[in-house]
Amino acid sequence: MTTRSVHRIRTLQLAGAGAAALLALSACSSSDDTGSSGSSGASGSKKISGTVTVFAAASLQEGFTTLGKDFEKQHPGTRVSFSFGGSDSLAANITSGAPADVFASASPKTMAIVTGKKDTAGAPVPFVRNQLEIATVPGNPHKVSSLKDLTGSGLKVVLCAKTVPCGAAAQKALDASHLKLTPVSYEQDVKSALTKVELKEADAAVVYRTDVKAGGDKVQGVEFPESAEAINDYPIARLKNGKNAAAANAFIAFVRSAEGQKVLAEDGFLKA
Repeated sequence: MTTRSVHRIRTLQLAGAGAAALLALSACSSSDDTGSSGSSGASGSKKISGTVTVFAAASLQEGFTTLGKDFEKQHPGTRVSFSFGGSDSLAANITSGAPADVFASASPKTMAIVTGKKDTAGAPVPFVRNQLEIATVPGNPHKVSSLKDLTGSGLKVVLCAKTVPCGAAAQKALDASHLKLTPVSYEQDVKSALTKVELKEADAAVVYRTDVKAGGDKVQGVEFPESAEAINDYPIARLKNGKNAAAANAFIAFVRSAEGQKVLAEDGFLKA
């Protein structure tokens, strides 16, 4: 073999090696670009921070307060600000322009006030259910054992206003039992109704089982079968005009998570 032939073979070998190296480099570059893109997507996601304002039904006060603290621990730099009250009043405030990021209602009917004005971002989703119970003063001195007992003369009974989910549910249970009840007062939210019994300003009130549990030894609970006819679904939604969409979405996801559901179940809420 001549010197020229050997030189030519070496030149071809070097060219082949160079091409292989270029292919390998190209493959690595392509792989690196993909990895970089994925990494960029992960790191590019906005960190949750700032205040998320939540309007929630009064019956959610204990559970949501706990969840708010847990959420803040999981997301340093966030703060959850709550406004609790009657769902109908909260809905009216939202449609009137009150600033809020999340609305958790005690009934689909009151949520519909907000969705009807197109003030939600996406469809509301149910996250828990709640059932009625009678709250009496400790010891139940009037021996209340049924919904019918509340219609007895001389008994001071408090109901939620009929426009409030707990009041609408109570009326539904009464209608199902063909009972008529004239309360000494109609309260604007379930906590106000419960407080009347806690302060012994009323002998009994129809509230949620979660509120009886929250009342501790200040009240005594009496279950009644008609409550099964008026179980309320609780929907939650992000609000379109909220200031912190990222934190709002994260809070809703947390409420619906296994951890959030456990907290609410411990308060007496039923699974949605």
